[in-house]
Amino acid sequence: MRAWKDHAEALTTALCALAVLAGWLLLRGGLQAAGVAVLIAGYVVGGYRQARDGVLTLIRDRELDVDLLMVVAAIGAAAIGEWFDGALLIFIFALSGTLEGYASARTTRDITALMALTPDEAILLRDGAEQVVPASDLKVDDRIVVRPGARIPADGSVVEGTSAVNQAPITGESAPADKSFGSDVFAGSINGHGALYVTVTRAPGDTLLARIISLVKEAQANRPRTQLLIERFERGYAKVVVLGALLLGSVPAAVGWWTGREAIYRAMIFLVVASPCALAAAMMPTLLSALSNAARHGILFKGSAFVEALGKIDAIAFDKTGTLTSGHPIVAEVVSTSGTPPEVLLAHAASVESASEHPVGRAIVAEAARRRLTLAPASDFQAVVGAGARARLSGTEWSVGRPALFSAADDVNSRVARLEEQGHTVVMVGDGTCLGYIALRDKVRPEAAAAVGFLRHLGIKPIVGLSGDSRATADAVAAEVGVDEMHAGLYPEDKVRKVKELASSHGAVAMVGDGVNDAPALAVAHVGIAMGGIGTDVALETADVVLSRDDVSMVPYAVALGRRSLRIIRQNLAIALTVIVALVLSDLFRVITLPWGVVGHEGSTLLVTLNGLRLLRKVPGRAAR
Repeated sequence: MRAWKDHAEALTTALCALAVLAGWLLLRGGLQAAGVAVLIAGYVVGGYRQARDGVLTLIRDRELDVDLLMVVAAIGAAAIGEWFDGALLIFIFALSGTLEGYASARTTRDITALMALTPDEAILLRDGAEQVVPASDLKVDDRIVVRPGARIPADGSVVEGTSAVNQAPITGESAPADKSFGSDVFAGSINGHGALYVTVTRAPGDTLLARIISLVKEAQANRPRTQLLIERFERGYAKVVVLGALLLGSVPAAVGWWTGREAIYRAMIFLVVASPCALAAAMMPTLLSALSNAARHGILFKGSAFVEALGKIDAIAFDKTGTLTSGHPIVAEVVSTSGTPPEVLLAHAASVESASEHPVGRAIVAEAARRRLTLAPASDFQAVVGAGARARLSGTEWSVGRPALFSAADDVNSRVARLEEQGHTVVMVGDGTCLGYIALRDKVRPEAAAAVGFLRHLGIKPIVGLSGDSRATADAVAAEVGVDEMHAGLYPEDKVRKVKELASSHGAVAMVGDGVNDAPALAVAHVGIAMGGIGTDVALETADVVLSRDDVSMVPYAVALGRRSLRIIRQNLAIALTVIVALVLSDLFRVITLPWGVVGHEGSTLLVTLNGLRLLRKVPGRAAR
């Protein structure tokens, strides 16, 4: 429907152009009546849509808009015999509208492309036989086959086979990602050389691709506060323009400064040049282009307002685990301090953590599975956010969590402290008293240090790390990544307090996180950014910006994109206001004619629109500051 409408607008604009050209030639040839008739046809063909929309807005909303102002100006020009000037106004205004429609279509084209990524059919394995079914009918735990070269129809986990998968349409990764047993795959990505057997983990309507489409649509529908203020200003300003045109068309003639015809002609020019078209186009094309750019690179804003907000941040806070680090820790050591065999200690810890979503808990369960340990049934599981977890095993309550939650001998505490200084995360295990501890190692993301450096180049300061780990573990990561400050031993409410302190002392703050314990801080920050791959549902729902893959280098890209968007918006507003003032003064001093007024007015509108469209292709670099 949108494509048909765009084609229809282009066709009517082209017909209007032909009528204007033919009318001008006829007038130049002395065929006055024929020329006027052809120009009237150009009025109808090129101005019908604007007249209809303007009248409907006036009747329905009781508001004057730019469409009606342009039509009135064209009719006024015709009324004083300036048929060609009025027809040229209609044509250039129609051409401007057509090009702006094209610009808007460019910013929404990515949604259509995304929606086309998911295949219509899937190969379902049922009772050992393959069956072709609609992809929309797939359910969680269904097992599907993905042939080499085929698009993956659902989010899932590989249970058999190896391949390299092109995830660029979903995550923006340029190189294919190797997939094998246990790897996650996403709907819409393209399988490589090997067949994959995949267990569906998300319903069709809840895939990462579906979330991306939903977020992009939501972002394009939401208008930032500044744009809403501009639109409210535009509605009141249009009335001022009409009043000014009425005064200009009557007062100078009444006092004898101009002839009646000259006054009306100048009033028509005023209607055109004082109209706020360029002001209206100064912001949204730019922000929509930024949204489109971001979506192509796996950065999903939940509203165009957050592009603007992210461009204004002064400081940024990063959660440590899962953000600055990979969030996939592995068990490095299991130590018993009570005579309990380490394997038994690990099995009990894994039994407690079997229902946990925390990366540390998942790592402990994975290590127990690797060692093929038998887990005991757990009941009354309770996650102590920011501290650990507890559950009942055979009627006894066991806890796994921070060393600070347990009392242990001095020699145990000293050993734990040494491990933490080396960058390990240590959790203690016990049934009321500490029976041992588990040391885990989490690697710093390879791109984290460069991302922090890029943010510092952009002028973001301070760059702060927030961690629930011990001071020694957090400081080891801080030294490797290069953040300005690292705060350790924080509970969720402490992270909220730190974000608020940053805001009060430094200005607008962004928070980057991935876990349940980060959600409160994401909510209170001016902009919350969630790591989409590893992030929990709570974090993804709370955040204002979602990164579709776990790549922290996308954060400075998003900030640079926001900065560049703000700079272009300021340029556009300056251009629009300067042109309006210059054209209005030129009209008052009788320097400009209606055709040149139209060219100047519509030219400025096209200029700010095209300036905003630069963000469709321009990738922020180190010069984005």
